[in-house]
Amino acid sequence: MRLVSTHIHPVKSLAGVDVDRATVEPWGLRHDRRWVLLQPDGGVLTARAAPRMLGLTAVPGPGSVTLTDSGGASLTVAEPVHGPPAAITLSRLDTVRLAAGEAHDWLSERLDRPVRLGWLDDPRRRPVSTAYGGRPGDPLNLSDAGPLLVATLPSLRRLRDWIVEGALERGEPAPDPLPMTRFRPTVVLDGPAEPFAEDGWTRLRIGAVDFRVADRCDRCELTLIDPVTFTRGKEPIRTLARHRRQDGKVWFGVWLIPVTTGEIRVGDPVVAG
Repeated sequence: MRLVSTHIHPVKSLAGVDVDRATVEPWGLRHDRRWVLLQPDGGVLTARAAPRMLGLTAVPGPGSVTLTDSGGASLTVAEPVHGPPAAITLSRLDTVRLAAGEAHDWLSERLDRPVRLGWLDDPRRRPVSTAYGGRPGDPLNLSDAGPLLVATLPSLRRLRDWIVEGALERGEPAPDPLPMTRFRPTVVLDGPAEPFAEDGWTRLRIGAVDFRVADRCDRCELTLIDPVTFTRGKEPIRTLARHRRQDGKVWFGVWLIPVTTGEIRVGDPVVAG
């Protein structure tokens, strides 16, 4: 197998950027999921509640992130290294640092609700949960469960086939192929592997960087939202529930925890075991 794409989402639930190479740090890819949108009560705002977040793009820069809306307007926000702390309602984390006020205003205007932009200054303050395969000393960025999420194209192809089969059984026209972006993976692999072979992996090497497979990823309603139109549908949860339901959840992809660090590049060979 080979690494065929790498994706960084600097702000949790916003659109991100595809990169040809990325640096693996103990808590995930460099720049990935270090920023978050906060509601007035400190709760985390995600695209599940505000689908228009998917229409805002975040691109990392040196000590900053640049936000861009669908009309091309942009704002560059500096990392608030000395910004005031703000309480956050997120598992295993108490506070983040607040960005400058213009970032809050810019985002609030585009989402039509009051939000603040927060930054995780030190991911070592947030551990990976033991419920998701974390061990003492495993740090985590602002991802839900693990530092990296890997998905494979053989699994996506099988899922697409199941979706088409289900549509034809219901007498519906075959839908357009489901894009991998619905699952927001960090890394995507392709090659001669069986669909969902990743369920049985315990370790992975991408290029020269080693990972431990922590757990499978259970999928939520965010996958139902079209990132272009922001409309909600029934796929892929309907089909995953039919073919990939276990323990009351549906599964697609697996979480990785770095064992070593270094750079990974699109085209790198992948060894799983």
